Amino acid sequence: MTSAQTAPEQHLDLSGKAAFISGAAVGIGRATALALGKAGAIIGLHYYSSAAAALSLQEELATQHIKSILLPADLTQEAEANAAIDKLVAEAGRLDIVVNNSGGLVKRAKIEDCLLENWQKSLDINLTSAFLVTKRAIPHLRATGNGSIVNILSLSVQTGGANGGGAYAAAKGGLMVFTHTLAKELAPQIRTNSVMPGTVETQHHEIHSTPEMMENYRKQTPLGRNTYAEEVASSVLFLSSNMASHINGALIDISGGRFLR
Repeated sequence: MTSAQTAPEQHLDLSGKAAFISGAAVGIGRATALALGKAGAIIGLHYYSSAAAALSLQEELATQHIKSILLPADLTQEAEANAAIDKLVAEAGRLDIVVNNSGGLVKRAKIEDCLLENWQKSLDINLTSAFLVTKRAIPHLRATGNGSIVNILSLSVQTGGANGGGAYAAAKGGLMVFTHTLAKELAPQIRTNSVMPGTVETQHHEIHSTPEMMENYRKQTPLGRNTYAEEVASSVLFLSSNMASHINGALIDISGGRFLR
């Protein structure tokens, strides 16, 4: 480092920043909204079908003096994705952070049994939505000179979609490569990273995984338990902050060491 260069200030303070979080009403999204809000960010609280949960979260954030903006949208539709980003920027005056969290497993099926409509829906909700949100957000993130994008992946990018989750795994794998592409294309004004949660104790897994599957996941984890949504959120907070000022294109594994050999 020459005398003319100085490292960016290292802190987790997000005061004055605005964050768009897709799928923010429940699970990892909800925990992330709380984490980033407590760090000072204005929260763009996106939801699609969880209106009651989104309103409840907004009320909870308000009790902690955290400003949030409700953003209902089907992010697989370009017009709606654009409108959500535009509304946040109009009301917050800026956009600094995007967390692409929306997604989920459509239906468990082996590839030979997977219907085209379910394959396409999986790509749409897990990958296309992130593309549409990110594309609209880029000019606003770039304008800050210090934007951050965090994509939420899945352990399935390592397992290949066991138990009939192949379409979901393919979509999340695409999101991982999308992260690498953005990390190269958008730097230095915008950093792009990803997190790979383990099996998270959320409603998503309660719906799509049997108790036996959840117990098996726990037994496969050296730390002896599944992942909490708050643990994922803390990593997203870190990557969104100046504490990660020189981290770009990274993947943080939050699985408790599930894939250690």
